[in-house]
Amino acid sequence: MIATLRRPLAPRDPHEQHRVASPLELFTDLCYVVAIAQAALTLEHEIVHGKPGHGLVWFCVAFFAVFWAWLNFVWFNSAYDPDDTIHRMLTLLQIFGSLVLAAGVPDIFHEDFTLGVIGYVIMRIGLVLMWLRAAAGHPERRRTALRYVYGLVSVQAVWVAALLVTDGHLPLWLFVVAIALDFAVPVWAESAGTTPWHPHHIAERYGLFFIIVLGETILSVTLALRTAFAEEDPPFELWYVVAGGVLVTFCAWWLYFARENGEILTGNDVGYTWGFGHYVIFAAAAAVGAGLSARIAFYGHHAEVSDVVSSAFVTGPVAAALAALWLVNVRLHDASARTAVPFGAAIVAAVAVTFVPVSELWVGLICVALLAVEVWLTTRAPDVTGPA
Repeated sequence: MIATLRRPLAPRDPHEQHRVASPLELFTDLCYVVAIAQAALTLEHEIVHGKPGHGLVWFCVAFFAVFWAWLNFVWFNSAYDPDDTIHRMLTLLQIFGSLVLAAGVPDIFHEDFTLGVIGYVIMRIGLVLMWLRAAAGHPERRRTALRYVYGLVSVQAVWVAALLVTDGHLPLWLFVVAIALDFAVPVWAESAGTTPWHPHHIAERYGLFFIIVLGETILSVTLALRTAFAEEDPPFELWYVVAGGVLVTFCAWWLYFARENGEILTGNDVGYTWGFGHYVIFAAAAAVGAGLSARIAFYGHHAEVSDVVSSAFVTGPVAAALAALWLVNVRLHDASARTAVPFGAAIVAAVAVTFVPVSELWVGLICVALLAVEVWLTTRAPDVTGPA
């Protein structure tokens, strides 16, 4: 569609047929994954150089910064997307801010949020202007839109003030406090009236983002393998990483798309849990790539961590992803024992094989077994939609 300069910003129909992600939304997702790649690469560096605990904590922090920025744009665009020139320019401004954030991701691991906050300021300028357009174009939700404006501006002012006071080096407790304020904005704003987001469009946006994150995971492992196999005598165990990585990644894709997500997004009560819970799913998928790369370094005797520690960064994220997938997705379709038991067993088994040689292969086989059960359930058994 060729964009006009300006269209009236009316709300999109939440029941619109055949609503799909636009090319600009896909481009946005791709740019945000640049920041995710930076987070995963830095996590791998921290693991390999003997700082796994530090790396894990700050990976979670950095990944949340990326995820939260992406999430805010996704839900706005589902409710209001005129696809005119002004909207495209404001979206590109947010994309530019995400690239600044991506450049600052490695600094976050050193507790320096300077570039991250600057990136957020740029993104928030674009998002606030979007909400002002929504306030003008959707009188029924003007109060909601203005609450988003007031909330985003106020919280961003807190971030900037914290940055100035701490000279860019925010302690973890202050980050948690600021994030809590950020979390409060959509809850407060939506209490004045729900924005008309489209459930199937939201589900598609999340699904496409998950695919891109999986692609980044495959890329990171491929590059690590290329480096390892370039050595004079590459260890045979690298083939276990190949097999395990392929099984985990392919099963992750299939398990995620085994059920229709749009059907369960019936309102904000479900949407909040489902939308925010994907933080764990996305972060775990990215962390698996870092863990597999660390395993390659371990087998090549280039890592300063033990077998168990490097193994835990593969099995742990897999277990976390399966737990989150059941809690925010599968459970809302079918909360009975027939899904809880196989997922619970797979999670326990994934943690247990951390202490077994070539754990990456075993955890891949565990995922295959779980997938076999899910395929049987979704093709043979009726779906019981609804929360526990």
